[in-house]
Amino acid sequence: MNRSILIVICDFLLVSLLVFSTPDLSKVSGENGDAAVMNPPAAAATNAASAGKDLAAVMRTALTEEQQKREQLLGELEKTRQTAAQQQTLLSESAKREQAIQQAQANLKEQYTAAQTNITALSEQLNARSTEASMSKEQLAAVQMNLQKQQEQADALKKQLADLEKANQQAAADRERLTNQLQIADLERRHATEQAQQAQQQVEFERAEKVRLEQQATKLAEGVKTLASKSGELAQEIRENRPLTSNTIFNDFVTNSVDAQFLATRPGFFGGQATKDRLARTVLVTDGTNTFAMCHVQDTPLAFAVPAIDWEGLGATLSRGAAQVSLASLSFSRPDPRVMFLPVTRADASRLGNKVYRLSADPFKFQDAVLVGAQEAYYGECKFQIDVNTPDYVKLDRSFLKGLFGKFNPSRGDLVFSRTGELLGIMANDTYCMVVRNFDSQATFQLGQNMRSQYLADTLSRFYVSIQRLPLELQ
Repeated sequence: MNRSILIVICDFLLVSLLVFSTPDLSKVSGENGDAAVMNPPAAAATNAASAGKDLAAVMRTALTEEQQKREQLLGELEKTRQTAAQQQTLLSESAKREQAIQQAQANLKEQYTAAQTNITALSEQLNARSTEASMSKEQLAAVQMNLQKQQEQADALKKQLADLEKANQQAAADRERLTNQLQIADLERRHATEQAQQAQQQVEFERAEKVRLEQQATKLAEGVKTLASKSGELAQEIRENRPLTSNTIFNDFVTNSVDAQFLATRPGFFGGQATKDRLARTVLVTDGTNTFAMCHVQDTPLAFAVPAIDWEGLGATLSRGAAQVSLASLSFSRPDPRVMFLPVTRADASRLGNKVYRLSADPFKFQDAVLVGAQEAYYGECKFQIDVNTPDYVKLDRSFLKGLFGKFNPSRGDLVFSRTGELLGIMANDTYCMVVRNFDSQATFQLGQNMRSQYLADTLSRFYVSIQRLPLELQ
């Protein structure tokens, strides 16, 4: 009951008291000889009855208002209970996501250890193959020299055989004249025949050995070719690991960058249609299988908030020069939803005709990197530090910033390239860079005019809560 009603009730009570006290005054007046004043008691009774009715009406009005206020309070209490239940559901989902993230981090560490082991084994195999190739070349030269000597011996034996045959003919012609030397000549002929047979056997053996050596030489040549191809792969690996200059990396970015344009629509408050468009500069990146463009959520019409703007339509295109392609979907990165992935088909990538960057296979190979502005035209050299408390990020060392072009002021959404020209990651804020190791996503939406049916606004609100739960330096 409010204060004004209480005041009204008190006024009526006071009037009633005054009315009921009037007869006494009338009697006093009668004793003084004024008979005409005897009628007021009846009028006072009438006023009292009227005042009682008014008081009852006021009481009923106050009771009705109190009931309405109670029903309003009960409705607000029910809404508060529903809001608390929704927040409890969001907390449970967030705990499950944190467990999934921790499991993914453990798997990535195991894969990294296995990859290091494989690299060590391959290096040992390469050294062994190089040693074997050197020994095989020396053995091949020795075998060829031995084969040449054996061929010379075979030619000498053939010449001796021809000489023996001539000696036989001369012995037959002089048989009559040299009868006393017949037995000696016969012995010499037999001996020469045995030598000829041995020489023939030696020749056949040498021929077989030559065939075997030729086969072995062929195998050695194939081994040398294989080793040469592996040497080419090794040379390519050395070229890939050679650090590039910052000017070269920035020139590649300028030559191969694409413009990502976004347009969001929803009904206006006073009719018509409300729109918001944004433009971001980025590159195409591949993990060897799929190709994506990426950008920071601040470079799009979307924003994390509670409640988030409920856009009805959302479209995105990539353009480079006169070439333009439309995108079908967008995804939010699993480690950090502020990073968005835009899948690009192989045909669309060919239509754009620019270089497709690869993800850095070893992000920590070089301590320094090259940072390129996504919205403003600047680039420069910077160093990154590994923070064990944030394994998916590297921290920008602001004590070592070397701007090479433009007003160098690193901020969120800037792209970071390794010294070998591969994409290392994207700045989540102005201090921490999220290292992009893969394109795992935690939510994907099909672009078009059906964003409300996909509950995009609810997802943006949920991501806002998850970002607020990150350590303060990552927010």
